[in-house]
Amino acid sequence: MDDHRSRFLQLALRADALRFGEFTLKSGRSSPYFFNAGRFDSGAALAGLAGCYADAIEQAGIGFDVLFGPAYKGIPLATALACEFARRGRDLPLAFNRKEAKAHGEGGLLIGAPLAGRRVLIVDDVITAGTAIREALAIIADAGGTAAGIVIALDRQEAVDPAVSRRSAAQTVAIEQGLPVVSVATLGDLLAYAGASPELAVQRERLLDYRQAYGSDLPG
Repeated sequence: MDDHRSRFLQLALRADALRFGEFTLKSGRSSPYFFNAGRFDSGAALAGLAGCYADAIEQAGIGFDVLFGPAYKGIPLATALACEFARRGRDLPLAFNRKEAKAHGEGGLLIGAPLAGRRVLIVDDVITAGTAIREALAIIADAGGTAAGIVIALDRQEAVDPAVSRRSAAQTVAIEQGLPVVSVATLGDLLAYAGASPELAVQRERLLDYRQAYGSDLPG
């Protein structure tokens, strides 16, 4: 496993952003694990997370000019990532959106750097149904930017509707939009990590059962 993947899983467990138990997802599924990027709630935790994002992006080799964080969780993630790239010597423009357009002051939906004529990398935590990402893509296009790719923290690698397709939400977005979707880590990485960790070995069987029921069977 790549260093940034294991480092991310360690950080997520330490921050209690990755938990095990019984969790009811928005889809109604009962999941043996849950990821909440909102638990990266300190400067040190966000800095560590941003380093993992930056490593994953650099490894993927995506070309881009500006970072875009969709409201709400994407805002601190993209901001922390911009700070990490600046620390590495690359000062990147940053933009994010409001949930509702502002009618006073500068107005509009967008805050931060202009997107027109730029290649935009979307920074978010997860892709579930893909609705939020499609909204972000529409905002970028309306602003004259070109989406260059999407980077997320954790790819659950599970089918949106196993009865219809075993394609995951991230795979669906990548295929529909023709964009690279980079994840810092995946369910497959979590399974490998759990298999190598005595403390998490008891969780591995439940994770395997869940993947058997809902997991994507396509590469990626």
